[in-house]
Amino acid sequence: MAADVNHFNDPKTLFGRLRSACRDEWADFCNHEFVQRLADATLPELSFRHYLEQDYLFLIHFSRAWALAVYKAETLAEMRAAASSLNAIINHEMELHVKYCAGWGLTEQEMELKNEARANMAYTRYVLERGLAGDVLDLHVALAPCIIGYAVIGKNLVNDSKTQLEGNPYKDWIEMYSAEAYQDVAKAAVLNLEKLSASRMGAGRFESLVKTFRQATSLEIGFWDMGLNIQD
Repeated sequence: MAADVNHFNDPKTLFGRLRSACRDEWADFCNHEFVQRLADATLPELSFRHYLEQDYLFLIHFSRAWALAVYKAETLAEMRAAASSLNAIINHEMELHVKYCAGWGLTEQEMELKNEARANMAYTRYVLERGLAGDVLDLHVALAPCIIGYAVIGKNLVNDSKTQLEGNPYKDWIEMYSAEAYQDVAKAAVLNLEKLSASRMGAGRFESLVKTFRQATSLEIGFWDMGLNIQD
């Protein structure tokens, strides 16, 4: 498979086709006011703390989705890939998130006791529902806006001359998602969609996947709204 299949801007990949079909929603997600205010350092710290608390809870359900991906997998290779992602989230990303949140005065015990915001519940349950009702491709398409979108946002911000990094309290967040390590995770997700779709794309399947991708992207927008407006 050609190397450029990993590129986020390749219109021939399934991800590229889904993003093009949901152009407006994708633009609203990647250019949300929450994101813009991260870039210019005007996002209220209370909004960011609320986002971090909810993101901790989100990652727990995100882990469940990857566990479901192991169950839904049809080959041992697919099972191993999903299990590897699950392990990375539970035993690595969660730990990093807790350490990062500690720098914002948030403890893991406090975050565990927080109630899930409605936007958080709507998003995470939708992803799980699509995985339960559909196959592993439906599940990965529902996961794609989060995994790939954060990489696109991180890269856009770090490459934008208007982004203020010096003295920006959100600099570490921007650099985390623009870093090569996370970019590689997102590129792998694009490639994985290609592999999954190779044997699962029948007549009429694309429109169903567009619907899932659009809804998941819209729920990502709602997650930004939740953080920005400190919604419960």
